[in-house]
Amino acid sequence: MRQILRRLFTRLMKSKMWVLLVLLTILIKFVSWYPGWVEANYARGVYPVISKILRFLLGWIPISIGDILYIALIIIIVYKVCTFFRLLFKRKLNRKYFILALQQGIFIFLFLYVSFNLLWGLNYNRQGIAHQLNLEVKKYTIEDLDTLTSVLLERVNHYAETVTEQQRDTFNRKKKLFNAAILAYGEAEKQYPFLQYQPASVKPSLFSYLGNYLGFQGYYNPYSGEGQVNTTIPRFLEPYVTTHEIAHQLGYAKENEANFVAFLVCRAYDNNAFRYSLYYDLYHYAIVEVYRRRDTALGKSLQKKLHPQVKKDRKAYKDFYNRYKNPIEPIIMWGYGEFLKANNQPAGKMTYNEVVAWLVAYYKKFGTTAL
Repeated sequence: MRQILRRLFTRLMKSKMWVLLVLLTILIKFVSWYPGWVEANYARGVYPVISKILRFLLGWIPISIGDILYIALIIIIVYKVCTFFRLLFKRKLNRKYFILALQQGIFIFLFLYVSFNLLWGLNYNRQGIAHQLNLEVKKYTIEDLDTLTSVLLERVNHYAETVTEQQRDTFNRKKKLFNAAILAYGEAEKQYPFLQYQPASVKPSLFSYLGNYLGFQGYYNPYSGEGQVNTTIPRFLEPYVTTHEIAHQLGYAKENEANFVAFLVCRAYDNNAFRYSLYYDLYHYAIVEVYRRRDTALGKSLQKKLHPQVKKDRKAYKDFYNRYKNPIEPIIMWGYGEFLKANNQPAGKMTYNEVVAWLVAYYKKFGTTAL
């Protein structure tokens, strides 16, 4: 194994691949400064073809190929670390070893950076859903936030009253959950043709239980084109999380935009469980912003008006989170936040909450009844 990997890297690094990777890295960085070009030529041109090919090739496989790739990567990393310490203890580390390791490290970084951006990552620099809907997304006032949160409170209370336990139980079978999400995109496509989602490739994560300790509910794998959902999270969260991950597959890379796309999709789908999941999440983002603005009096008054089922679900979510709370999660979330900042999302983890600005812009253009 060691000899095979060494020969592979040696051949690659002696080839023209180095020059190609460096040139592509420079080109990607240059192109990222022009969102209009990225939107027209990559997000609506090259990327849809890439994503459809990946989903066509891997979507029919019931397990996540992307997760298997991650497992293989972890094995390689563990093998490399063990090799390092074995050589260290045997005092066989030398200058040649460190030079080769540095070369391999730089090569791998450039390869992953280039492939990540070409396969999906350039979408972080597109104009996005606000441009497609001609929304004027800007800083909102506390009055705007008050209006939005009040509407979302009314919506989540309404669907808490109408959604049944039988409708919730339907999604205990994940195949039904994913098929329903695909149908939801089919309904949204009638109004927003750019949300066409075929072929499909959304799957349960092989790391679902581990994900509870690391703090993720779902993720997109740009190397396999698959959307993965943590299917062990509370069931009332799953519809919104699933449509969020599919939004990433369609090229909405930023978390605030994926949240907004999930709003459009879940609202278009005439399903009480999906709409409850939607408004539960959106109300959560809005009420967090209310408290962040230090309007605690407003926040407390709104919380008191929640339907008993919503209060029950909020407690269930809090208990779920506390059950898996551990010292490693904050470190993982910090690293994830830094990743988001490095990819054109300066708010880091709080980027998810920025969907509030999109919702304010949306109701100001179409009215609160459109929420």
